[in-house]
Formats: sequence, structure tokens, C-alpha cells
Amino acid sequence: MKAIGVTREGDEPQLLDVERPEPSEGEALVRTLRVGVDGTDHEVIAGSHGGFPEGEDHMVLGHEAVGVVEDPNGTGMDPGQVVVPTVRRKPDGKTNEYFRRGEPDMAPEGEYVERGIVGGHGYMAEFFTSPADYLVPIDEDLAEYGLFVEPISITEKANEHAFATREPFEWRPESACVLGNGSLGLLTLWMLQQKFDRTYCVGRRDRPDPTIDIIDELGSTYVDSRQTTVDEIPDAHESIDYVYEATGFAPHVIETVHALAPNGVGALLGIPEPWDFEIDGGTLHNEIVLHNKCLIGTVNSHIKHFEYAVETLEDMPEWLLDDLITTVATPEDVAPAFDDDNDQIKAVVEFDSL
Repeated sequence: MKAIGVTREGDEPQLLDVERPEPSEGEALVRTLRVGVDGTDHEVIAGSHGGFPEGEDHMVLGHEAVGVVEDPNGTGMDPGQVVVPTVRRKPDGKTNEYFRRGEPDMAPEGEYVERGIVGGHGYMAEFFTSPADYLVPIDEDLAEYGLFVEPISITEKANEHAFATREPFEWRPESACVLGNGSLGLLTLWMLQQKFDRTYCVGRRDRPDPTIDIIDELGSTYVDSRQTTVDEIPDAHESIDYVYEATGFAPHVIETVHALAPNGVGALLGIPEPWDFEIDGGTLHNEIVLHNKCLIGTVNSHIKHFEYAVETLEDMPEWLLDDLITTVATPEDVAPAFDDDNDQIKAVVEFDSL
């Protein structure tokens, strides 16, 4: 069957001919509809993140997928049911305390594999198999947008954990700022608009630009970090109650602390390369302690966040989802999906349709 992946010898995604998988007991066979491409895929291709399945000379890419149950294989699922797969799996079929208690997203490195990222083949193929417990049903009317469920789930978890740090007191946040105007940032911006009076989005693009057009259409304020750094936002606009960082730009972590209002919280999702730079550690420490500020790191998500994400996707405006998808590529001509074109927001590889 057709699949898009990388080999140990190559440094570009390519069309592969791989064996069609056979579902094991408890697994369903899923026919792939669409798979999204994101920054993690580019990091995997570049070799800066993730790793190949053990003993394999290639890895199938893709972790943002939507498909249709082709063969329920006794799992109790319905043929033709549209589903979204989660990403983390038990390492080598073994279990551990994180999986036993239903919290694989909290497992440390080495205690999991991530399909299409580290240690496991992804979903960018004509078919894939998955245990039914890791497949989240969605309405078939959402099938073309189902690839957004995974990234939305990442934000569902980040928001849940960040807001939980403020639960011990009466927190009355009014403003939120998203660092990063990629597809994840723009999805998150809409989500935060449902909770906050004022929202901002930080990027490094010049007008005219499709992402800035979306920010404007959403009624948020665009901040060009080349002109106003994150720690200067309080002077230019206002202090921020909640900062969502999705850039992997290491200085943003320090700048976030200074941008936060008293009692504010920052959620860190970007994964930077090693980066040495000088900071005023004493002032940073004082800011956090004397103003009750909080930084929290978060990665991945689990089944309940995927379920929340499906509900969120149902509420999102169709124009936003349509505007986010700027490229739909085929397996036979996949290069455009991995193009670094500045006008690209979300690229999709389409294998089939309903």
C-alpha cells in the first residue's frame, strides 16, 4: 500500500510501498482519509526530534489523522465509522503505571512510543490499525476537518492543566496571548476567545498575510514580535493573564514571565533546540514569587482531551477551518504538503474521501 515516510538514508519525505497492516485481536483496520502536517513532522524529518521504530529502515509519518473503520475485527466498532486515532502507545506492547491509570500523556521519555514521531509508524498511509480504545469517533460531517482533533486536544490538555494551577484562589482573567500564528496557534486563539475578553497573537510576519487575516477576522490583536517583544506587551497593550507559548523560541519563556499579569499563568508547548543565553535569574525569580506567577510545561494529550476536542471542533466556524487548510496534497505528489512556503498554514495529505 502507499505510505509517506522517511528512511534512515534519506532526509526528505517520500512515497513508500509498504505492506498493508493486519489488525491483531482488539484492533480495528482503518482506511485513512486525511493526515495533517505540522512542525513536529518537519522536526522528525530533520532528525531533531523523535526516532525510528526499532529494527526498521523507515518510518511512516503522520500523527494528525482521520479515517474510516474498514474492518471492526470484533472490536464492537461499526464499519464506516469515522474515527480519529490518539498518538501515544505502550512501548513494545508493555504496560506501565501511566497507561494503567489512563494517563499515557504524563509518561516520561522511554515509557511510550508515539506513532509517526518516536518508535512507531504513523498514519500517513492508506490503512492503519489501532486498538479500539485509542480510536475516538466523530460525526461524518466533520470528516474533512477531523485531522484538527489531535492539535485541538493538545490545547485542551494545556488549558486544563494551566487553569488548574489557578483553582486554589478566585482567578478573574481577562486577557490571553498566543505566541505563534501557525495552525495550532490560530486554533487555540479561537478557543481562548471563548474564555477571555481580549486576545492577542504574536508572530513574525508582514502584512498582507493569511494568518494575520485570520487573526483580524477573529477580532484579536496581532503583535509583531520584531517590533514589540513579548515582554514589551504590557507597555504596548496590557499585562496578560494567560500566555500560551507554541513557538519553541527559547527566549519566549523568559519574556513570558515578564509579560504575565500578577497571578498569571503561562503554558509552554514549544520544544526548542539547546540554546544558551544570559538571563537575570534574580529578577525572574522575584517576578514569579512576588506576583504569584506560574509556568507549566505540557506535551501530548490523552483520550478525554480528544473527546473534548471533538466537541470543540463541532463549535468552530467552518470558515476558520477552511481558511486554515491551505494545501491538500496527494500521496503521489506529496512535496507541496511539506513545502516551507510562507503562505502555508495547514497542509494535508489526502488518501481517500467518504
